[in-house]
Amino acid sequence: MPDVVVIGGGLIGLATAWRLAVDGLQVTVCDPTPGGQTSNVAAGMLAPVTEVEFGEDELLALNLASVDAWPAFAAELEDLTGQPAGLHQTGTLSVAYDADDMAVLRRVADYQRRLGLEVEDLTGRDARRREPLLATGVSGGVWVPGDHSVDNRQALTTLLKALELSGVQVVRQRVTRVLTSGTTATGVQLDNGDTVDAGQIVVAAGPWSSQLDGVPEELRPPVRPVKGEVLRLRVPEAYRPALQHTVRATARGFSVYLVPRPGGELVVGATSTELGYDTRVLAGGVFNLLRDARTVLPITDELELVETIAGLRPATPDNAPVLGPSGLDRLLWATGHYRNGVLLTPVTAQVLAETVRTGTLPELAKPFLANRFAH
Repeated sequence: MPDVVVIGGGLIGLATAWRLAVDGLQVTVCDPTPGGQTSNVAAGMLAPVTEVEFGEDELLALNLASVDAWPAFAAELEDLTGQPAGLHQTGTLSVAYDADDMAVLRRVADYQRRLGLEVEDLTGRDARRREPLLATGVSGGVWVPGDHSVDNRQALTTLLKALELSGVQVVRQRVTRVLTSGTTATGVQLDNGDTVDAGQIVVAAGPWSSQLDGVPEELRPPVRPVKGEVLRLRVPEAYRPALQHTVRATARGFSVYLVPRPGGELVVGATSTELGYDTRVLAGGVFNLLRDARTVLPITDELELVETIAGLRPATPDNAPVLGPSGLDRLLWATGHYRNGVLLTPVTAQVLAETVRTGTLPELAKPFLANRFAH
């Protein structure tokens, strides 16, 4: 019987399992396709500043703690595995295309400064000095030195290697039910009918976390899927690097982001639609992303489109994650990270490992208990 069963093999689940194993626990991860769902689709932005929303102060504190934790987390992974963890600390450039876009960007930048966040106003010329291939129509921007990116696919590969080296068992089966005895979770049932007993269970199943049989309806977190379509383009040698920093753009009222990878890949995202668990890539989504990308980066027209893919973000009513106790003894949540799953990977793993080890949720995570939705 493992000390902990982790349900879900995305970045959150894998990182949590690895951290628990580092703490000396026997851990089993259950997922039919580890690393194959939402975490595989993400663009990998670490954007606590550029993603900040009005009134989300507690989430901002969690996000900032996690972006600060990423360098040590990546270094520890790389030391163990000898493989890169995919962290790129290059900063982020937010740009606006026209005057209306610029007014919105300036208002957000003023709010960011009131929160004590580091942002620097740029003219259109300043923005093009940092990124010469931006469109001449770009009217201005904001430089955010503390927002970075991670190659999420590289991070997944390295985490899976770390689990192997740390003795974590990966069971490639879907969990169909949480097994209980009274108000205590005792194990899980798998797709093939097998059961795995567990000392504790961590649910990191993303948008599927609310679908687990065996968990009473009133205790399931209100996590829903929000589809995001993403494009991956290949930059010809002659244009590399097309971008040196992550670029987040507002173009005629529409938002788009462009995340460069060192190997010449450019990730463009992302749409946001609520269509249940539908992961089809639709023509309209691809059109909109390419339209907005080429508005701010005209050479987009000359890049090779190598992949279109869609994933499901696990969203909650307040856009914040669900962490810690579930209301069932020995069952913990690590879900609902919405747009911040890659960013929040290190801090979520730390929080859940500490909770398993001590029985107490760290102070930083207490605003994100599931019982905030009880009413």
